[in-house]
Amino acid sequence: MQKRSWLVLLFILGGAITFTLARSEWPSLGQTQVQVEQVVGNLVIPWSVDFASDGRIFVTERPGRIRVIRDGRLDPQPWATVQVAHVGEGGLLGLVLAPDFATSRFLYVYYTYRDEGRVLNRVVRMVDRDGRGQVDRVIIERIPGTAVHDGGRLKFGPDGKLYVTTGDAREPSQAQNRSSLAGKILRLNPDGSIPDDNPFPGSPIYSFGHRNPQGLAWHPDSRTMYAAEHGPSGDLGLCCRDEVNVIEAGKNYGWPEASGRGGAPRFVDPIADSGSNETWAPSGILVPSRGTWRGSLLMTALRGTHLRRLVLSGPDFTRVSSQEVYFRGELGRLRDVIQGPDGTIYLITNNTDGRGRPGPMMIDSCESYSDEGSTKSI
Repeated sequence: MQKRSWLVLLFILGGAITFTLARSEWPSLGQTQVQVEQVVGNLVIPWSVDFASDGRIFVTERPGRIRVIRDGRLDPQPWATVQVAHVGEGGLLGLVLAPDFATSRFLYVYYTYRDEGRVLNRVVRMVDRDGRGQVDRVIIERIPGTAVHDGGRLKFGPDGKLYVTTGDAREPSQAQNRSSLAGKILRLNPDGSIPDDNPFPGSPIYSFGHRNPQGLAWHPDSRTMYAAEHGPSGDLGLCCRDEVNVIEAGKNYGWPEASGRGGAPRFVDPIADSGSNETWAPSGILVPSRGTWRGSLLMTALRGTHLRRLVLSGPDFTRVSSQEVYFRGELGRLRDVIQGPDGTIYLITNNTDGRGRPGPMMIDSCESYSDEGSTKSI
């Protein structure tokens, strides 16, 4: 008999607070039963979430607010308000706390802005002073932007460097242009300077040939780097082909000359893709460092409205041996996933972003679960 453990899912909703409990759809290979609970409501299009060592949870809202959840309650006033260009998919997107946040008080955000009529993106470092956020410095700016394909994910890697995903800003050819910041994964020092060991001297570009990457994660054992990106939705007459890639320094991931598997040898093929008939629209990803799903890759899906588990194998965990699907259609559009300090995993939903359909279980939220056999709450 297969052993089934429990996952407890807590979620932060962008509407009235209600308590709910639901079981996931069982995938054919699934061995994990899931309970769902709500954490807090009244968020507006939450996009990214991170944890501070003092217990606070920081969440971005795309219209330009950084909110804090403290002791299970949403602070009534934003931690900071950022002047953004909230156009289409643009606005206040990625957020990550510095690894030394407890002492430095630094937090990084990625947002869309206007400059002389142009839509662009920038990353700024903020500082926590007396419980409120202030801009400390601009890390990088003038990243091409538009109403869609803005990228926006921020993560610190195990090497202590800041990684930034950027979209092609609806100009596919720029993903292959190493003079442009569009369609890239960037690697920077925490102060915004360019690391000496970047693959292209003097350039923040770490990898290129990306369409719209929105997920970054590393394996806790091998330190293998992964990214998830949106495939074409009509671009160049193509559909679907969402990707999960293993990211290596200096490599070309093909867009727009290749999408999905089977590209030219000079391009890196994804380790998983949605094929030509299914759309995931992947966003945040995570490789948990503890719990039942430790070492698997979890991927949130917007249009696919599910959480996907990719079971990784091989010496460096660069192959996908099986996949499982959870919550299909139950929670709506899933935007981000992160593991909390106690092993609980949090999800964000995006059902009031103009593309979702809010319902009792489908209001913008940040959600979490624990896979260690007991119900957790915050």
